[in-house]
Amino acid sequence: MCPPFFIGEINMREGSLEAPVRHPIDWKGVDFFNEENLFNELDRVFDICHGCRRCFNLCNAFPLLFDVIDESETMELDSVDKTVYWDVVDNCYLCDMCFMSKCPYVPPHEWDLDFPHLMLRAKAVKFKKDDVKKRDKLITSTDKIGKLASIPIVVNTVNAVNQNKTMRRLLDKQLGIHPEAVIPAYHTDTARKQFAKQSPQAIDVQACEETTGKVAIFTTCYGNYNRPDLVKDLVAVYQHNGILVEMCQQEKCCGMPKLELGDLEEVERLKNNNIPALARLVDAGFDIVAPVPSCVLMFKQELPLMFPDDPDVLKVRDAMFDPFEYLMIRHKGGLLRTEFKEEIGEVSYQVACHLRVQNIGQKTKELLELIPNTSVKAHERCSGHDGTYALKSEFHDISKKIARPIVNKVDKESTAVFSSDCPMAADHIASGLKNEKAVQNPMSLLKQAYGL
Repeated sequence: MCPPFFIGEINMREGSLEAPVRHPIDWKGVDFFNEENLFNELDRVFDICHGCRRCFNLCNAFPLLFDVIDESETMELDSVDKTVYWDVVDNCYLCDMCFMSKCPYVPPHEWDLDFPHLMLRAKAVKFKKDDVKKRDKLITSTDKIGKLASIPIVVNTVNAVNQNKTMRRLLDKQLGIHPEAVIPAYHTDTARKQFAKQSPQAIDVQACEETTGKVAIFTTCYGNYNRPDLVKDLVAVYQHNGILVEMCQQEKCCGMPKLELGDLEEVERLKNNNIPALARLVDAGFDIVAPVPSCVLMFKQELPLMFPDDPDVLKVRDAMFDPFEYLMIRHKGGLLRTEFKEEIGEVSYQVACHLRVQNIGQKTKELLELIPNTSVKAHERCSGHDGTYALKSEFHDISKKIARPIVNKVDKESTAVFSSDCPMAADHIASGLKNEKAVQNPMSLLKQAYGL
């Protein structure tokens, strides 16, 4: 194994300065669920990671692996108890940062490492063995929870329980949901219901080179049931900019929570529900936007890698946009309104991991800084939240530790506002701040600047 200080030389020699290449996920191949085959690959990859250690300061998966190696009899992987491998797998929440920003051995390098998708394979093997907790199956069933929790009267009980300290301690004991984890409120008046009440738009649609000016919003489970205000603000900003807005009429969870659980068959079922409807919208001239970065990434990256031969999946991928990415493309085409009525001032801003993975640059920061007397202090550090990781009793304290660097940075800044494109990451980080700041979504800040 070459020591870390030779990494640059290896990159130069092997041609790894090329853009990373992502291989399709062969989850229906004959060897994918073969546990012996899986462990052979885990041995290979973990040994390379042990010799490199560049990812020591990312998620807890890497320091956990390195610690058990250093504490083993030979201080090498060969004397590590293989059952610990599953602990490493459980501590990976597929943020993708090791692949995208750290690892020098990703393809086209000959060592061909894709740590996140190896962890995904291991999670899928665990799920196939039914070696997952009932809690984890429950909290990743976001459609079912959202529909139940948003029922009138039921919603009041659910929200009251989630805010009651005694009930939260009981929830911790019975289900393993940490009593201090942030659980968002549910709403009966969902985003889709609110949009249905709107009057029809009368907009002269203008297309530019990369956008049609017609957008179908994939509200996401979180946007629909937990944060309808985000969808409402998105609609208001887009309509203000002359964009025709519709809602996706047939919508289920994007599948990211089930992907992180390793339930790939359920991911396929959700894909089979969502993709045909989305593809029809694309055929009708609509672009697609979702308010949560993880959901955008699911359609942009994970589904195309799982179903690389499905033309509708690829069609949807090419029409899927991050909300600020879409607006900045419109700005490039001279179609963004820049007559702002309010200035925002200084904003502390966390760049969500699943936004960084999209490789679109900091479009949110770029757009907000078009607002007069507005500056954005961007931080590319993980919140440690994931969709469910920070909720779990056994991982919550670790998630807070992962968030500590970004929390400390934001705490030291004199800004009055903290923002992140990921609403879950924003709330998790804000829960650790000593100096209280207003937590506002970037789209809400933009709406405010427009005076809407």
